[in-house]
Amino acid sequence: MKILLHTGKYNEVKKSGVGKAIVHQKKALELMNIPYTTDPNDDFDIVHINTIFPESLLLAKRCKKKGKKVIFHAHSTEEDFRNSFKLSNKVSPLFRQWLRSCYGSADLLITPTEYSKRLLENYNLDKEIIAISNGIDLDFFDRNKCNPAKFREKYGFSSSDKVIMAVGLYIERKGILEFLELARRMPEYKFIWFGYTKPSLIPENISRAIKNRPSNVQFPGYVESGELKDAYAGCDLYIFPTKEETEGIVLLEALALKTKTLISDIPIFDDWLKDGVDVYKAVDVDDFEKKIKGILKGKLPDLTDQGYKIAKDRDIKRIGMKLKKAYERVLEKDTVK
Repeated sequence: MKILLHTGKYNEVKKSGVGKAIVHQKKALELMNIPYTTDPNDDFDIVHINTIFPESLLLAKRCKKKGKKVIFHAHSTEEDFRNSFKLSNKVSPLFRQWLRSCYGSADLLITPTEYSKRLLENYNLDKEIIAISNGIDLDFFDRNKCNPAKFREKYGFSSSDKVIMAVGLYIERKGILEFLELARRMPEYKFIWFGYTKPSLIPENISRAIKNRPSNVQFPGYVESGELKDAYAGCDLYIFPTKEETEGIVLLEALALKTKTLISDIPIFDDWLKDGVDVYKAVDVDDFEKKIKGILKGKLPDLTDQGYKIAKDRDIKRIGMKLKKAYERVLEKDTVK
C-alpha cells in the first residue's frame, strides 16, 4: 500500500488549516511507516486529496481511469465558506455544487468531525463518509519546549500585561469583528491576532475594521508554528470567536499547550467540548466579555488540564492509526459508485 499525498498548489493553502492538515498527514504516515509520495508520476495505490482546486478534481478523475482509489479530505463545506471572502455569500450555492463534484469523485470521504460529517450527509453525495480529526503533534506542541518570554519581548508586552490571542484568516466567519469589538470594550487588555489573507480577498468591511483597529490590538500576520507556539504559551488567554468550523486545528494547538481557552458556543463543538469542563464557551460578544474578565481575574476555574486531555485524544499517532484503517478500507472496495 502506497499513498499519493497530493500537495499541488500547496503554497496557496500552507498558511491555512488545510496546509497544517497536510503537514499532519505526512507526520502521521511517517509514524505509521506507511509509504507515501507527493509525486503524481510515482507508483501508488491511493491518492489522498485535501484541496478543492480544479486540478484536484482533474487528478481524481485521472486516477480513477487508472484504477487508483481516491480519497477526498473534506475540509470545506458551503456552511464554512459563507461569510469568508469577497462575494462568498453570493456564490456559496455554486460552491456547494463544486464541492459535490469534487467529493462525488471519491471512493471515500474523510472529514474532521462528526458535525461536518452530518453536514456532508445532506449533500446527497451517495459516498461513504468517515470522521477523523486533523490531529495535533503533541511532541511539537509541548509547553516545555516553548519560550513565552520571547513572544512577549518581540511584541512589546510586559510581564504584567494581560494578553488575549486569536489565530485565523481575516474573514468575518472567524469572528474578527467580534475580536475588535472586545478590544474596544476592554482597553485594559492587550489583543493580538495571528494570520494572513491576501488583501484582494478581504471584504471591504473587514479591511476597514482592521485599519481602524483600537490601539491595544496587533495584527502581526502569519508566523511559523515555532513562533506561534511561543505565543500560545506566552499569552494569558486564547479566544476562538468563530461562527463556523469543520474542526479548528488552532484550537487543538491551544489545548495541547495548556493555554486558557474561550470559544464560541456553536454546534461544531457540541460533540466533543463541554462548556465549563473542557473549555469555556460564549454565546455572544457580551458573554465573551464577561467570561474573559472572569478567566483573567481568576474568578473562573482553570480548565487547561482537562482541555489537554481533549488534545491528547487527538494525538497525531492515534490519527495515523485511523488513517491506516481508512486506507485499508478503501482498498477493499471492489466497486466505485
